[in-house]
Amino acid sequence: ADVLVAVVGLTSDLEAEESPVESPGFKGGDKTTLDLPADQQAMLDEAKALGKPLVVVAMNGSPLNFSWAKDNASALLEAWYPGQSGGLAVANVLTGKTNPAGRLPLTFYRSTDDLPSFDDYAMAGRTYRYFEGTPVYPFGYGLSYTRFDYGPLKVEPAAKGAGQGMRVTTTIRNVGARSGEEVAQLYLNFPKAPGAPRLALRGFQRVALKPGETREVTFALSPRDLSSVDLDGERRVSAGRYRVSVGSGQPDTGVASRSADFAVDTAVAVAK
Repeated sequence: ADVLVAVVGLTSDLEAEESPVESPGFKGGDKTTLDLPADQQAMLDEAKALGKPLVVVAMNGSPLNFSWAKDNASALLEAWYPGQSGGLAVANVLTGKTNPAGRLPLTFYRSTDDLPSFDDYAMAGRTYRYFEGTPVYPFGYGLSYTRFDYGPLKVEPAAKGAGQGMRVTTTIRNVGARSGEEVAQLYLNFPKAPGAPRLALRGFQRVALKPGETREVTFALSPRDLSSVDLDGERRVSAGRYRVSVGSGQPDTGVASRSADFAVDTAVAVAK
């Protein structure tokens, strides 16, 4: 073989709620580790030792620690639980017939040590919005066989002022050699305040572009999009400086992205 394809992961029996299956890493349907089962990791170690390109295909319904695959595999494809046509879909991506455009809907952490205790109901450290560490793969991450660039952002307040909404416009250009789909993601950084998230996705658009093609995209942000909930449970658009970013994923993660700042002078209450 010129290339090795290793299919690893979990099953819905292991991840099912209140599952009776108990094995290392699983107890009553709960995961006690984010690592792959030990026998699968041993297989990957032996495959890597052969010195050939190694493609890891993962089938799972929840995050796993893919740090080994990230450092050692030539490629990693997240297939989730793909169903009846999963084999064809995976083959089409690996052979290049399909240019993938999927983006992760959750964060892939390195260890359960990165996560709060299960009985801690505070938001600190939970999800990409409040997580301060470095994940293996962040929420919104995904690759393509082509590349996309973003133009500068045009940020305009609604007619009644920034606290009443914003309009964000940019251009996306396919600068690669293949047609592909880009998922433009808009993230918002909030003024520092108790309860406010570090970052929040506030919009996304999937755009198909041919090589060299450019498309303008616009996001309309409502007062609710700009708002956050304080520790008393009140939702409002806080006064202060905001940062809006549009790109291939979260800002400051090495992906193509553009950012701009804007200010809200007066706090605005938002209906729950």
